[in-house]
Amino acid sequence: MAIKRARVTVKGLVQGVGFRYTCQREAARNDVTGWVRNLYDGNVEAVFEGEEDDVEAMVSWCRRGPSVAEVRSVDVQWEDPTGEFATFHIRH
Repeated sequence: MAIKRARVTVKGLVQGVGFRYTCQREAARNDVTGWVRNLYDGNVEAVFEGEEDDVEAMVSWCRRGPSVAEVRSVDVQWEDPTGEFATFHIRH
């Protein structure tokens, strides 16, 4: 499998509903590494890296989000994988 990396910006009602922590659990389930953080404008940014199918599953999950989130849009930028992430972590 090819390794892929995606930088994702999720817009909508995503802060304050546990989006970051739910995202972390979903990333562990999909076996991807990376990070997720709240942005000052109320959106959430995340970077996922792993096998192509796993990263694409995380991008799809971000489009749905947890049931309490109201995701308006998801912007995805595909990047060259770096292999820099050992584990998934949350950034504040």
